[in-house]
Amino acid sequence: MNAAPEESALMRSTTVLLERLLRPRMRDIVTVEPVTGGVAALAGVAPRRDAPPVFVKAFAEAPAEDVFLAEAQGLAALRELGGVATPEVILADRELLVLSMLGPRPHSEAFWEQFAHVLARMHLSTTHSRFGWHHDNWLGRRRQINTWNDDGYAFFAQHRLLRWLEQPRVDAALDAGDREALERLCHRLPDLLPDRPACLTHGDLWVQNILATPDGQPALIDPAVSYMWAEVDLAHVWSTSPPPEARRMFEVYADLTSLDSGWQARMPIVQLRQHLAVLAQFDDDWGAADQIRAVLAPFRKRS
Repeated sequence: MNAAPEESALMRSTTVLLERLLRPRMRDIVTVEPVTGGVAALAGVAPRRDAPPVFVKAFAEAPAEDVFLAEAQGLAALRELGGVATPEVILADRELLVLSMLGPRPHSEAFWEQFAHVLARMHLSTTHSRFGWHHDNWLGRRRQINTWNDDGYAFFAQHRLLRWLEQPRVDAALDAGDREALERLCHRLPDLLPDRPACLTHGDLWVQNILATPDGQPALIDPAVSYMWAEVDLAHVWSTSPPPEARRMFEVYADLTSLDSGWQARMPIVQLRQHLAVLAQFDDDWGAADQIRAVLAPFRKRS
């Protein structure tokens, strides 16, 4: 009997990861146990003979040689600049990323309230005079353009929204009216979003990228860092089905950062960037195209 498609994919993932781990530096690894949850890369847990297990990540075909080095640098920025717990980088090269193990999030309101403090502290303590980053990095399998700009609205429009229109899947999913509506929305960003300073942002902060250290403290993985509006991170957590125990997290974060009462109404516009990125990269867009069109509807020309 042939293996089911999902089972075959996991077996291929295990083979790729194990082949790349069998090198002089990682000779104590004998197997890899595949894990699910990520959407862009292959991932697994590798037990070791003489050391704790490690988390390993690879692409079947890497989009570029710097993808894992950029991720390792992003983890370092979160830890060293933002004071956020991250996994230890054990190995990062053109084919493979090996990290120390983190644990699942505790199912408690206390954890999420603590995360609100961690996120607020990172955003408040890392303000920057410009928007961008020292180099480009990666969001999934697509390069994230981080060219410096003094104007947050222009940066967000050019490098976080309009840049996706050239991607084949986005071009196929959005019609001319949608694209024109996005351009109108970008032109009106100063009227739609408050003027905020740049700060260090995780950049891909969906709920699955929030884990815990062995002692239960909040920790982050899979960054796409840049100096950007803090609400880029807030919108991503807000929009990716946080569990019920996370409800207080948003209230605590708002109090700590003096966030105005209208922040929730802005989340769909800020989250457009992530919906466009999902649409650009995956056959199953999990409703991203519909959400994009819903946000753009008020900006379409009336016939």
